Amino acid sequence: MKFSSLLLIILTVSLSNSVKSQTTQKGFTILPLGVKGGLDESNLSSYLVRANGSEQFIGLDAGTIYAGLQKAASLNIFTPLKDATEIQKKYINSYFISHGHLDHTAGLVLNSPGDSFKKNIYAIPSVIDVLKSSQFSAKSWSNFANEGDKPTIGKYQYQYLVPEKEMEVPAVGVSVTPFVLSHVKPYESTAFLVRNQSDYIVYLGDTGPDEVEKSSQLKNLWNHLAPLIQHNQLKAIFIEVSFSNKVADGSLYGHLTPHWLMKEMEILHQLAGDHLKDVAIMITHMKPCENCETLIKEDLIKENTLGLKLQFPSQGQPISIK
Repeated sequence: MKFSSLLLIILTVSLSNSVKSQTTQKGFTILPLGVKGGLDESNLSSYLVRANGSEQFIGLDAGTIYAGLQKAASLNIFTPLKDATEIQKKYINSYFISHGHLDHTAGLVLNSPGDSFKKNIYAIPSVIDVLKSSQFSAKSWSNFANEGDKPTIGKYQYQYLVPEKEMEVPAVGVSVTPFVLSHVKPYESTAFLVRNQSDYIVYLGDTGPDEVEKSSQLKNLWNHLAPLIQHNQLKAIFIEVSFSNKVADGSLYGHLTPHWLMKEMEILHQLAGDHLKDVAIMITHMKPCENCETLIKEDLIKENTLGLKLQFPSQGQPISIK
């Protein structure tokens, strides 16, 4: 065998092993870029997720990008890079958008001029329709995507997700399965079940409780999650609690309160058993008003009769799941 051929084989094997080593560690790193449900435009729903050992992230929603990356950079998370736009270009591989409301998409749209080309936007068809008609639209913004109003700049490529069908994102080391949620029927939102090997987390976009929404979408999701919980594979549930218990059911507009979260967790507990206590319940999307967050947290503590591990993500603070 010629030396050049042998060297090529060695380099190929070395590169293959290097790529595998970046993506085969168990668990996840999650970086919240925004955790609120409004009104602060610098801190809206957006979570970066990667498999441990990978350099690249996927974005789960994109309400805030720039301010969240600035916050992370100030904490030296992306050393030596300090510029939020350069970090977005280099580290965010693609975006999974749960639904088309601005507090979940504004960061993606506003930061699109500075982003790099040929990134994918993954969403179910009804959500892509909203992005095409009202956000990446000539009526409101330049169309940086590959479909919709002309001219299409083509920086982003729409990828149509099929509910309950897993989609692999090789560069990040994860696979994602979407589940349809009800967010003021008939409007659709999405939950994303993210897998790294045999470990999972699930992120829910905005959702109302099944009983109020006259839906079975959450029950369907719980049925899929229960076996993963029983086998200690599901590590965290990121789920919204937008309002305190003072808000009446008729004014929820497709959101949860502590009361309704715990009602849904009771259903999941019936399906999964006490292993649910081992899953981190990450509370997202709290909407601002005077003392609202305090009230929500107080209500959650009072109603947490299951003894669940409630956690509250903070903007720019990484979460390590192993």
